[in-house]
Amino acid sequence: MATDTQTIAPPTAADVEAAAEKLKGVALRTPLLNSPVLDARLGARVFLKAETLQRTGSFKFRGAYNKLMSIPQDRRAGGVVAYSSGNHAQGVAHAAQLCNMPAVIVMPSDAPRAKRERTAALGAEVVLYDREREDRAAIAREIAGQRGATLVPPFDDPFVIAGQGTAGREISEDLDALGLKPDVVIVGASGGGLCAGIALAVKARVPGAKFYTAEPDGFDDTARSFKSGHREKNPRMSGTICDALMTNTPGAITFEINRRLVGEGVTATDEEVGRAVAFAFRELKLVVEPGGAIGLAALLAGRPEVKGRTVVAVLSGGNVDADLFNRLIAA
Repeated sequence: MATDTQTIAPPTAADVEAAAEKLKGVALRTPLLNSPVLDARLGARVFLKAETLQRTGSFKFRGAYNKLMSIPQDRRAGGVVAYSSGNHAQGVAHAAQLCNMPAVIVMPSDAPRAKRERTAALGAEVVLYDREREDRAAIAREIAGQRGATLVPPFDDPFVIAGQGTAGREISEDLDALGLKPDVVIVGASGGGLCAGIALAVKARVPGAKFYTAEPDGFDDTARSFKSGHREKNPRMSGTICDALMTNTPGAITFEINRRLVGEGVTATDEEVGRAVAFAFRELKLVVEPGGAIGLAALLAGRPEVKGRTVVAVLSGGNVDADLFNRLIAA
């Protein structure tokens, strides 16, 4: 792979279809849930894509497995290296386990302990770094070079994006089976890979669907990038309970896709995210991590206005620290 992501051809809807074939029988087809309570509260038909129930507890397994399956057999012995705050880490570790490949995961030292422990339990070697002072991508590249391993980026890779897009393919198919089409789709954004993949899949079938990214307040680099027309950076690297959504800037490949197919973003405060986590537990009986609840949080806060429309929000992950989860649902 070239080091300049601008030279890499972006994925297409056809690549999402190809990824779906690779993931068939491996990734779980997660449910699209409807809550009468949520419908009544928002005055809309609201569906939640429960990627919390995916392998390793998040959507990340989809892209990781699709990427690893693209690695030629003669390069698999060197293994893979990834960098992640937790969900991509677990997705890559599990995909490597299934593909019988060694994996090294570079994780921030302040990542939730449960995510670090689960990553190691899946057979990966965990290398910790300081997210405030060190460059995780540089560390991963160095390890990959030393070991002859393949780097598996968390979002800015065509195979990763296409794999995440299979969740969007399922959304379209499940709504179609109900005789519905999505008017509004809200997807949490960190590097933008999940939103880019889902937008590719859904827009191929429903071109008129309106997409929004959802981000934590103060970490809305994607929304600000839409407004400026170029990739903006967050002013800080920590300071939100949404630990999965603190990437510094959108990916080069993902931003080009999202700028074309999405173009608008909403935000939610940590307090609003906490209420969404509690709502999902109380009304849906689901454990959702803060970053995974960001789209639901924005909806519950009235961003955007969706009355009378068919809406989908993605619950992207459920890997939350038990102490934090207890505090949020108690509050």
